[in-house]
Amino acid sequence: MSRKLGAITLAGLLALAAGGCGGVGGGDDAGGTAASGTLSTMGFGLSDEIATSRVDAFKRDHPDVDLKITEGAFDEQQFLSAVASGNPPDLVYMDRKLIGTYATRGSIQPLTDCVDKQGIDMGRYRQAARDQVTLDGTVYGIPEFSQVRVLYLNEGLLKQAGMTVDDVNLADWAGLPQLNAKLAKVSGGKLTRIGIDPKIPEFLPMWAKANGADLISPDGRTAKLDDPKVVEALSTGLKLIQDQGGFGRFKSFRDTFDFFGAQNPLTKNQIVAWPMEEWFLNQAAKNSPKAELAVEPFVDRQGKPLTMSSGQAWVITKGAKNPDAACAFVKQMTETDTWFAAAKARADARKASGQPFTGVWTGNMEADQKIFDELYQPTGNKRFDDAVATIRSAQDNAFAMPASPAGAEFDKAWYDAVNRVLAGQAQPAEALARAQQEATAALDKAAK
Repeated sequence: MSRKLGAITLAGLLALAAGGCGGVGGGDDAGGTAASGTLSTMGFGLSDEIATSRVDAFKRDHPDVDLKITEGAFDEQQFLSAVASGNPPDLVYMDRKLIGTYATRGSIQPLTDCVDKQGIDMGRYRQAARDQVTLDGTVYGIPEFSQVRVLYLNEGLLKQAGMTVDDVNLADWAGLPQLNAKLAKVSGGKLTRIGIDPKIPEFLPMWAKANGADLISPDGRTAKLDDPKVVEALSTGLKLIQDQGGFGRFKSFRDTFDFFGAQNPLTKNQIVAWPMEEWFLNQAAKNSPKAELAVEPFVDRQGKPLTMSSGQAWVITKGAKNPDAACAFVKQMTETDTWFAAAKARADARKASGQPFTGVWTGNMEADQKIFDELYQPTGNKRFDDAVATIRSAQDNAFAMPASPAGAEFDKAWYDAVNRVLAGQAQPAEALARAQQEATAALDKAAK
């Protein structure tokens, strides 16, 4: 799931050391001598076979490295404090949209030497992912997964409403409220079934893009939050939520959903149409393979497929005690053969449990090609097979929020604006105008 940004204190940011121009080298490992010493991480967990099989491969090939993985999600305040104290972890697994801010503040190292000496081919990574880890021509992170958004539909509920998948037309914004009214169940202000979930704040950049607008310039240095097309996108999403009892009731109901379990909202018929990351297909295949799920591309207002890419990346911290082992680790975790072996581990596990394997989606284009050419087999379930084809197509046509020297602050500005609107504290134009001022101030400060 998309994670909301935590507040970043000014004091924490100012405590970060100024960045150098050097970078992390491949060290002795790149020259043929195995990496050694202690290697620590933050923000990563051994949650499944995709993670464990890759970590096991590194341990096998680098037996002299004492790898210490601190499991758990990335914690910004903990990270800032660790860097400021001069005792950071060597590696951090973080959302790619944060990289520009931390690169500008000097809390993470350029990977120029690491990429060169370890022979990491950045051309293998998807353009959208590369853009998010590259600031002013310098690479600061190595991309991991590639998450894209598609439209999930509960075809069973559509049939009950006398409709088909083709009747759900996200290009027709004027018709969305009427469509939403047919699909949602609201009685006495109580919501018992979501019709259309616009997934805002998280997906506002995608709705804005569908309306022909970007939240920020391609170079990540000029905010465009007060663009009328962005305001229209937010207003459209707001209307869908207001018509389903308002954000308080809407969020309270949605917060009960278990997207990772057998009692997910698809199985329980709690939602009809919603854009979401591609990972839900994997969960649906695992937990509810017989559900009447349809997956379609998200589209712009002209009906052309559109999606937003995001994901995590590995970065090496300023002050890392074992940068050479860190560089060897990020290479192995994201290279083609490692990804393929991890995907095979998942495919074997699914086969053993009688569940369909729907692929693994990475930031490495070569790895994905190998996975789908040599490992993936159609499941025999047309719903899942069509969904895989839809996601593969979306991966090749994704845009991403660009790296920005004030990426974290920019994100906070527009997230806060949307939340004020959803809470009824401001109108879309007013909230986004304020966010424009806040974001511009942060970008101007970062440029000094």
